[in-house]
Amino acid sequence: MSIHRSTDIVWEESLVATRPEGKAFDISKHLVWAAYQKVKANKGAAGIDGQSLADFAQDEKNNLYRIWNRMSSGSYFPPPVKAVEIPKAGGKGVRVLGVPTVADRIAQTVVTMVLEPEVEPVFHPDSYGYRPGRSALDAVAVCRQRCFEQSWVIDLDIEGFFDNVPHEPIVKAVAHHTDLPWVLLYVRRWLTAPIQQSDGTLVSRDRGTPQGSAISPLLANLFMHYAFDRWLHETQKGVRFERYCDDAIVHCGSEKQAKFIRNLIAGRLWRFGLRLHPDKTRIVYCAQDGRPRIPDVGVEFTFLGYTFRPRYARLRDGSWKTGFLPAVSKQARRAMSATIRGWRLGRRTDLSFKQIATMINRIVAGWINYYGRFYKSELIGFLAEALNRHLVSWACRKYKHLHRYKAKARRRLADIATAYPGMFVHWRHGALPAGSTAGAV
Repeated sequence: MSIHRSTDIVWEESLVATRPEGKAFDISKHLVWAAYQKVKANKGAAGIDGQSLADFAQDEKNNLYRIWNRMSSGSYFPPPVKAVEIPKAGGKGVRVLGVPTVADRIAQTVVTMVLEPEVEPVFHPDSYGYRPGRSALDAVAVCRQRCFEQSWVIDLDIEGFFDNVPHEPIVKAVAHHTDLPWVLLYVRRWLTAPIQQSDGTLVSRDRGTPQGSAISPLLANLFMHYAFDRWLHETQKGVRFERYCDDAIVHCGSEKQAKFIRNLIAGRLWRFGLRLHPDKTRIVYCAQDGRPRIPDVGVEFTFLGYTFRPRYARLRDGSWKTGFLPAVSKQARRAMSATIRGWRLGRRTDLSFKQIATMINRIVAGWINYYGRFYKSELIGFLAEALNRHLVSWACRKYKHLHRYKAKARRRLADIATAYPGMFVHWRHGALPAGSTAGAV
């Protein structure tokens, strides 16, 4: 019998009593077990204690019992959150993520699973971030349609949102949606848990909720629902928006209205100690055929990895028209290029073509599934150049007779693509080497 099965039985048998004797709070062991399954599925790195998911599983039963016991008794105190710097998309600066321990991620997920069903029904339909049944691509699709319908947008950027979001409005919102005292207790504790820097320094917090924790997306959505979504919907009837956590696009009918709404939003957020980034928040004109030309205005913005700007599009009758359309952004292409370089394909002469395909296809398929949803030709052109160039470099190093003949290596790659067009996932979508006579599968 596996440890997972035996642990499952132990935890299911413990559901008989609704409130264990001597416990302050009624928290189901089954809920802790379900939260653990979610954390395992999401994977993730170790926190400050260095304990990985694999390490946690070595003593799964006792570790889960310890979490349940402490949460039920009210004695659970979250450890500090580990600060981890990751490069921002496009290589411009770093973003600091807060990585909780495995046990703390499980405890946070317990509270998230209790709170989410209470708040999800009240959230605005144009809030897309970290919500069940909604995705970033849904937000991009709606934004695309509304740019056809209205000529102006406000591209909002809240400066340092996750570092500066105030705690008290979050706590009040949580209290409004649950009467469970332990949910409120632990939300307060997570909000104020210190962050441990790479040098071991502990930084206390009186505002902010770390990116990377299991409960932060829900708390951020709850704050933005009352501070932004519902407020804008109630005070500015007819003004539409798409919001993905702290990223938002607001649609307007004129430049004058856009400036007015931008100033209103800035004043609203200022009440909570937040401000719009002065350079990154912009008013953009959605220029396309059928709309008047307006000089000296921005005609481009980036939302969720897609850059919206005027682009040629072929109509059903074969004619061409300029529309205001999204395609993979420069920042996303730079991030993909960095990943491709990191594979060092030219040095992997120990691998065969088939093995290289196995190594990269899953990642490339993810790029195509996301960035190929709109204006796919932009992505395919990028992949054809970026990936195939590295495959040529690999062939030149792998086969000595091609070492000094890149042109010959390119022809060889084209021959392979003609014979095996489905080997690499980007070939299947049309990103074939120059000279290949295969069609996209």
